[in-house]
Amino acid sequence: MGLQIYDFVSFFFTILLDIFFREIRPRGAHKIPQKGPVIFVAAPHANQFVDPLVLMRECGRRVSFLAAKKSMDRRWIGAGARSMNSIPVERPQDLAKAGSGTIKLQDRYGAPLRIIGLGTKFTKELLVGDQISLPKDVGTSAVVEIISDTELIVKKEFKDLKALELLTNPEGSKYKCLPHMDQSNVYKTVFERLNAGHCVGIFPEGGSHDRAEMLPLKAGVTIMALGALAANPSLDLKIVTCGLNYFHPHRFRSRAVVEFGEPITVPPELVEMYKRGGPEKREACGKLLDTIYEALRGVTLNAPDYETLMVIQAARRLYKPTHRKLQISQVVELNRRFVAGYMHFKDNPKVIEAKDKVMHYNTQLRYHGLRDHQVNIRFTRRHAIGMLLSRLAQMIFMSCLALPGTLMNLPVAIVARVISNKKAKEALAASTVKIAGRDVLATWKLLVALGLMPVLYFSYSVMVFIYCGRFDLALKPRLLIAWAAWALIPFVTYASIRFGEVGIDIFKSIRPLFLSIIPGEENTIDELRRARSELQKTITDLINELAPEIYPDFDSTRILDPKPNDRPSRSASGTNLAQTIFNTAAQPLSQWLGKDGRFDWERTEDSDADDVFFFLNPTGGIQGRSRANSWGGAYTPSADGSRSRNRSRTSSFTSGQIQLGEGFKLEALTELPRDKPFAEVTRRLSVSRKHRHGLEGMTRSDTEENEGGQGHATYGGVSTPPISISQHADDYVASKTKDV
Repeated sequence: MGLQIYDFVSFFFTILLDIFFREIRPRGAHKIPQKGPVIFVAAPHANQFVDPLVLMRECGRRVSFLAAKKSMDRRWIGAGARSMNSIPVERPQDLAKAGSGTIKLQDRYGAPLRIIGLGTKFTKELLVGDQISLPKDVGTSAVVEIISDTELIVKKEFKDLKALELLTNPEGSKYKCLPHMDQSNVYKTVFERLNAGHCVGIFPEGGSHDRAEMLPLKAGVTIMALGALAANPSLDLKIVTCGLNYFHPHRFRSRAVVEFGEPITVPPELVEMYKRGGPEKREACGKLLDTIYEALRGVTLNAPDYETLMVIQAARRLYKPTHRKLQISQVVELNRRFVAGYMHFKDNPKVIEAKDKVMHYNTQLRYHGLRDHQVNIRFTRRHAIGMLLSRLAQMIFMSCLALPGTLMNLPVAIVARVISNKKAKEALAASTVKIAGRDVLATWKLLVALGLMPVLYFSYSVMVFIYCGRFDLALKPRLLIAWAAWALIPFVTYASIRFGEVGIDIFKSIRPLFLSIIPGEENTIDELRRARSELQKTITDLINELAPEIYPDFDSTRILDPKPNDRPSRSASGTNLAQTIFNTAAQPLSQWLGKDGRFDWERTEDSDADDVFFFLNPTGGIQGRSRANSWGGAYTPSADGSRSRNRSRTSSFTSGQIQLGEGFKLEALTELPRDKPFAEVTRRLSVSRKHRHGLEGMTRSDTEENEGGQGHATYGGVSTPPISISQHADDYVASKTKDV
């Protein structure tokens, strides 16, 4: 299939996402069928127009998303959506109108379906099939019969306590009239796309929101799948669930994980039930919707509230061992398992007590202005003073490097912030499910920047052109200089962003150093360390006690390699070029800033990189190690048996056969006995890495023997157990058979 306008627009938005997000990492993208019709079902819809762009970027297929007609009627948004082959959907809530008068229940128990109006005009404002909706979306019901202007019959009774409270009020309740929408044209378009072997994307929650859990799903996706299969039984249709997991959805340079579930094949018996219509059709839709919902829960993080989510994240960081880094996709998986465990045992007295302790610990951290990963950093006062001065110098230097781009783009940042906050307030006022309207912030920041930055950069080019006129230059050189300035400004902006990130990371590390040199504050830090240590032990013991009840194969001592299919995100080649240029130019700075082992270009802003996760079953696991350590440059055997160095920064996460919960065989990182301390594993691996690149006294045959798992190599008197690196599950089985 040749290039289409879709591909050019996708490339453009990919560049925007590379700039807005620090990292987007997919999980399970290998599960997506590369051919044939697919319905992508994504949730939670936490980032309005950004969500389809992120999904489109990572799925590797051309996807036609269902979009609200209200949004597609907007000039620029509609143009972009149509270029992406989006399918407009007219929603009843977009056409809702306030009804005249008020409504109430005259007889709650005797006639719960009969609605009485006070000053209403039912015959003029409603039709059979329309819906009436109560304030704050506490209840909605379809109209089945209109008796008069002040009396009608609804299809289902209102059972929610808030709805009953409104309807039993003597003065009645305000209401909205929602017209019945004929979506046959939408379904027809979807069926045509699927029959042509294309992909369709849908957000079944019906709208974006900023809640910590998924909203109830709409049944439209089931009608699309079952209807398409009913019309074409030979259609090889798959449903792929997509979990959109953002760390801070609305923040600039935040991180995200896009997780894809196993493709769902619709059972033929559900298609037959759908064909028969009536109650069986509704039952078939309900069963398929339940299947999709459970699949979505498996790829999303669903905390009951924000407070619980904060406790879960804190408990995840406290879970031993410390000072190990994870990929963000692995952090999301750990969060999900902690939430599942918490929801299962939330009434357990030990869990309640641990939750209270974690909340108190979080409060202490906020009071002292510290982050969890900073508590265990120990310095002598002399060392702290020296490092404080060094980091202050580094921060000032990085600030100077970031200043030009910051000042040039400050007008855009200010305008984007003002407009996005205004739009968030408008969205919150018009919604019944949003908490603070944060789901629209990122969208409007991108839209404002997309509109203002080209204008701003052009104005800077004009200024350069005018300034060059002071030097009596000819027109052509002035135009060339102005054009060069216009082309250079984006690179200056990107470099300023990267330098600014490092400067912010340094700034966040200054407070614990400052506290270390203040007389008397050492006791405060020591108390926090003791509290953290006790809390770590409490959480670890609690997990080791309770985890086997929901994970029968739980193994608290297993240390496993990360999942190979957690590959780096797809990114635009233009952005990769900018990153390559920046990283090459900044290498001396990187070495200087990283000399104390605390900073690198990929530093995680919320200390998630300091977490470790081996709370997994032996059929899928994660080994916590740094994203920026020397494992990325390990030697791996090539196909012909020779050794070559993998230059990829993420090679340590994409090599090997170990996967997370995928049913593949696993291989422990090391053959060190489980009863040995983890520090001993770290020490031996560290020694192995230092000598891995070859000591002159070590022969090639010794190296090959050690790599083949046939013996231990001795370096400087330290015996290091063999570490086998396999590329496929078959290699793993073969190596284990050989060892036996």
